[in-house]
Amino acid sequence: MNDKILKTLEFNKILAQLEEFAASELGVEKVKKLKPATSHEEVILLQEETDEAAHVLRLKGHAPLSGIYNINTHIKRAQIGGTLNPGELVQVASTIHAGRFIKRFIEELIEDNGLEIPILAGKVDEIAVMTPLEHDIKNAIDEGGEVLDSASPELRNIRQQKRRNETRIREKLESLIRGKNAQKMLSDSIITIRNERYVIPVKQEYRSHYRGIVHDQSSSGQTLFIEPQAVVDLNNDLRELHVKENREIERILIELSAKVAESADDLFVLVKVLESLDFIFAKARFGKAMKATRPRINNEGRIELFKARHPLIPPEEVVANDITLGTDYSTIVITGPNTGGKTITLKTVGLLTLMGQAGLHIPASEGSELAVFQEVFADIGDEQSIEQSLSTFSSHMVNIVDILKHVDHESLVLFDELGAGTDPQEGSALAISILDNVYSRGARVIATTHYPELKAYAYNREGVINASVEFNVETLRPTYRLLIGVPGRSNAFEISKRLGLTEEVITEAKSLIDTESNEVENMIASLEKSRREAEKDYEDAHFYLKNAEKLHQELQKQMVEFYERKQEMYEKAEQKAAEVVEKARAESEEVISSLRKMRLESGAQVKEHELIEARRRLDTAVPELGKAPGKLKSSKQKRKLEAGDEVMITTFGRKGTLLEKTGENEWQVQAGILKMKVAEKDMEFIKSEPKPEPKPLATVKGRDYHVGIELDIRGARYEDALREVEKYIDDALLANYPRVSIIHGKGTGALRTGVTKYLKHHRAVKRIRLGEAGEGGSGVTVVEFK
Repeated sequence: MNDKILKTLEFNKILAQLEEFAASELGVEKVKKLKPATSHEEVILLQEETDEAAHVLRLKGHAPLSGIYNINTHIKRAQIGGTLNPGELVQVASTIHAGRFIKRFIEELIEDNGLEIPILAGKVDEIAVMTPLEHDIKNAIDEGGEVLDSASPELRNIRQQKRRNETRIREKLESLIRGKNAQKMLSDSIITIRNERYVIPVKQEYRSHYRGIVHDQSSSGQTLFIEPQAVVDLNNDLRELHVKENREIERILIELSAKVAESADDLFVLVKVLESLDFIFAKARFGKAMKATRPRINNEGRIELFKARHPLIPPEEVVANDITLGTDYSTIVITGPNTGGKTITLKTVGLLTLMGQAGLHIPASEGSELAVFQEVFADIGDEQSIEQSLSTFSSHMVNIVDILKHVDHESLVLFDELGAGTDPQEGSALAISILDNVYSRGARVIATTHYPELKAYAYNREGVINASVEFNVETLRPTYRLLIGVPGRSNAFEISKRLGLTEEVITEAKSLIDTESNEVENMIASLEKSRREAEKDYEDAHFYLKNAEKLHQELQKQMVEFYERKQEMYEKAEQKAAEVVEKARAESEEVISSLRKMRLESGAQVKEHELIEARRRLDTAVPELGKAPGKLKSSKQKRKLEAGDEVMITTFGRKGTLLEKTGENEWQVQAGILKMKVAEKDMEFIKSEPKPEPKPLATVKGRDYHVGIELDIRGARYEDALREVEKYIDDALLANYPRVSIIHGKGTGALRTGVTKYLKHHRAVKRIRLGEAGEGGSGVTVVEFK
């Protein structure tokens, strides 16, 4: 890609924004060098590495990349025997630490979370462990670049001697400045340093009183900074210790620099890997900031953008558009008035293509697709050159001539106002000829134009389609929505009418338009009306289809769940009944035993055969278990069933309402949210009072819908989420649901805790549990009702 097209499509502004997301100067420098790739395989690799980093950010929210420095020059100087200063060594240690930290971070993601990030894993595998060198530097130098006492035993000993000498010097000088005449003879009662020696400020007239060496004087000459003779020897000793200290520090720095040189190869690799990781994560953070997605990449010249947004327009102002090119047609001709957004459409397609080929995610919906082009050409804007004495038309033609020299089937070409700046008739003819030429070479083309002659161009050319940018005549403003398949139309008459121009003038103007132009405008108006109606019908149909599919899935799920639980409930009931009967039998045996005992003890007249008969009657009272309760005889009086009657469905053990008769002895029954066909023999009449019509549980845009078996509160505020849960539980109880699921997500756990606390105290809740692996895990709470 040439630099001119990158500037024309403002790719440099994208890079300027991307730089802000780099964590180090290494990343910034790599961003500045970023250019779109032209190899299909390379673009896919660049997109995959960005996607891996985006996956890490979605899972962890960050990547530890602080403390990285460009230490290449430090390493090279150490290699040739140079001595690194403490600050440079600190940067080396910090970079080693950053590499070790990001290496452990990526490895833990793979081990603990099973994350598949082969590109990032391969990069951190190249990082060598240099912990000993890092510790050697950190044990010798602190973060501020000061060499520590612990750097060597010799340095510690020297500094201890220095501190003892300094203490003795201060004690002697303090005795002098606290003397009885000191306040009169000294300018100030302080100890200061001149030429790295401790001195006291003495007034000029009393210099003879303090014998010693004068090191400095004040600007007025009234104060002399004198080193008293009493501390000269101590200062000399301190000076010698200071020289020894510098020599030892120099030795330590030389030793550490040599160790850096020994690890030079590993350090160069480390810098290269960290530069790459910083760059990759900068791309991912940039994509996250503008809510971008990873596009699919093809090498077939196919572009499919859904809800595409220009990344340099503020989010609150940009209008998203669907743009398709390279499938049924390879050329789009956008017609319509100025300020409608035609040029922005061109720049959006061009800039998103460059971003995709540079490995950046794009501001468009999931499922968008981009092609890899060898070249992107653009003639956008008025590039009139005063120096070259070129008119608007001439400057455009200079660009177009250059484009025609290089364009081929692997090119994307963007023409803005093609043929503008000259006679309309000649300009439109030239525009058609240029489009034909570029089309014949197999390039993908998007062109904008004012010329009405090009509205008919697409109808006469296979592979070419018209488009326009929508204009709202009511508000007299463009909506910036791209309408593919509909040519732009002039709204001059409608705008003039709304602005107050008389009907007489407008009618006269219409009569001056030739018949052919009038027919084209009428055709466009008809197309626009049909499109709006078709869009509305599609939205309505789509809405009803989605609701129907959702309701069908819910019914199927409820039926499966019902049949799964039915047998379980039968078995539990039988087991409970058996336990009750067994308990009754045991109690009766106890009673009979007591009666026998009483008979023997008191001679009561209870015959043995009477006891046997009593036990037999008790045994026959035990129901035979293991049979479904579906054939129970009704004790209720039989009557002729009618629509609206409330009945008991004996096969399910559930109440229902008769809707209509569907056969000789069959009815359609409403049981909760289920509608089913049931035979009369499987129903028992309860009462004939008709139930009131159920009110819809909720309304969306005036349409009723049933409550679902799942509630999704992810992203909701805490208080709003609990209000939604409270209302949803009431709706689910009204719908007779046995069980529902509340999706709150994992996150910080605040929503889950709040939902659990609320449900534990709800009178109608029987049991709550977290979802299993196939139900959403800890991000879902499953609620069972009593």
